[in-house]
Amino acid sequence: MQPDEKDLSKYRLERAREDLQTAKVNLDNGLYKGAVNRSYYAIFHAIRAVNTMDGFDASKHASVIAHFNQYHIHAGDFDKNTYKIIDSAYRIREKCDYSDFFIVSKEDAQEQYEKAMKFLMSVEKFLNGSQ
Repeated sequence: MQPDEKDLSKYRLERAREDLQTAKVNLDNGLYKGAVNRSYYAIFHAIRAVNTMDGFDASKHASVIAHFNQYHIHAGDFDKNTYKIIDSAYRIREKCDYSDFFIVSKEDAQEQYEKAMKFLMSVEKFLNGSQ
């Protein structure tokens, strides 16, 4: 039996919360690349939680983000600056994960964590209003 959109959305939101907790643990233990990675995935899974309510999912991160941007940011569900949070998280996560010798600072990791926390709170508020 397939879960309905609401259950799947809740599951993905819980996964986002878990990723945010892991980001904090990594940050507190000096694992800054790991903190950036988990902060990004907290954002990504929160986006997927919202997109689920539209019946949308995709295997490519860019497609998931593009759908959210078109149907939720441009539609006014979220502040226009939300896209900047998503884009910066995506870019720094890619550098951390794939660029040799990329060094991420404690300040960068802290900033990404705080942005992810803010994003997750806005998604929770949105989903609580729509579910």
